[in-house]
Amino acid sequence: MFDTLIEEAKRVMTEYEVTELMIYGGPAFIGLIIIEIIFSLKYNPELYKWKDLATSGTMGIGAAILAVSAKAFSLLLFAVVYIIFNPEGADGVRHNIMGGWAAFGLGTWYIWLICQVLDDFSYYMVHRANHEVRFLWAAHIVHHSSDHFNLGTAVRNGWVTLFYKPFFYMWIPALGFHPIMLMTCLSIEAFWQYQLHVQWMPRLGFLEKIFNLHKHHEVHHSSDIEYLDKNHGGYLIIFDKLFGTFKDKDDTKPVHYGVLHPPNSYNPITVLTHEYVNIWNDVKKAKTWKGRFMYVFGPPGWTEDGSGKTVKQMQRKLKEQKQKAAA
Repeated sequence: MFDTLIEEAKRVMTEYEVTELMIYGGPAFIGLIIIEIIFSLKYNPELYKWKDLATSGTMGIGAAILAVSAKAFSLLLFAVVYIIFNPEGADGVRHNIMGGWAAFGLGTWYIWLICQVLDDFSYYMVHRANHEVRFLWAAHIVHHSSDHFNLGTAVRNGWVTLFYKPFFYMWIPALGFHPIMLMTCLSIEAFWQYQLHVQWMPRLGFLEKIFNLHKHHEVHHSSDIEYLDKNHGGYLIIFDKLFGTFKDKDDTKPVHYGVLHPPNSYNPITVLTHEYVNIWNDVKKAKTWKGRFMYVFGPPGWTEDGSGKTVKQMQRKLKEQKQKAAA
C-alpha cells in the first residue's frame, strides 16, 4: 500500500510542469547583495562587516545546498498528504474526505490567492513557534545572530529549520490545495522575506497596515526588549495584529540588531550549534524532569531556579518601569 501511495505521490508531483522560482533566487540574491554593498560604501560604511558577511554567506550556501533535498522532501510530504485526504474517484476527480468538495486545481486566480494567505498564516505560526519554543529557537537563532541588518543577513539561514518547517504546512494540501501550488507560494514568500532586510526603505504609508514591510522587519530583528518576538508575519502583518505580536518601529530611537545572547563567533559551525550546546548544558544540570522538559521545549530564557527571564517577563518588567516613571 505504501509503495502504491509513493508512486501516486510521484505522479501528482509531476502532474504539472512548473518552473521552480528559487532557481533564479540565488543569482538574484547575490546580485542584490553586491549592489547594496556598493551603495553602502558611499552612504553607510557601517552597514556591512566583512567577517559577518562571510559567515552569512557560508551559511547561506550551506542552506541552499540542503534546500535541494529539503524541497524534495517537502513536495513528497505535501503530495502524500494531498493524496490521502483527497483520493481520486472513479470519475478521475479528487474529492476531500473531510467535506466531499473537489480538490482545487491550479488554474483559478482566487484559489492561488487563498493558498497564499493560508501559506502566510502557516508562516506566522512556525515563525512564532521558532521564537517561543527553545528547541526551535536553537535552529532559528542562526538567522538573528548577526548584529547587522542587511541583505547579507537575509541569507544567514538555519539548516535544521528546512526539515521541520514543512510539517506546519501539511494542513493546506490536506484541505485540497495542490502541492505544486503550495510549493510555489512558499517560494514567493521566500522572495518577499529576502527583500525585507534593508534599512534604507522609507515608510510606505497605508501599506504598512496590511503588509509586513521593512520597518516592521527591522523591529523583528531588534534585540531591544520592547521589540523582541514581534512581527512574525511573512508578507502580511494582519496575523500579528490579530494575535497581539505586532509592534511598530519608533523612528525617533535607534534600533539595536541581533540577539540578547549572541554566539560571539564568526565560525559558521559555532553559530549553527551554539544554542543546542546551551540547551544540552542546561538539561544536564536540571534537577527535575520538568526542568529538563522546559529547557528543551519551554520559552527561551526560562530557568529552573527563576534566575533567567523569558521575553514576556522582561517586557512585563519594562512596562512596569515605564508606568512607574510616568507616574
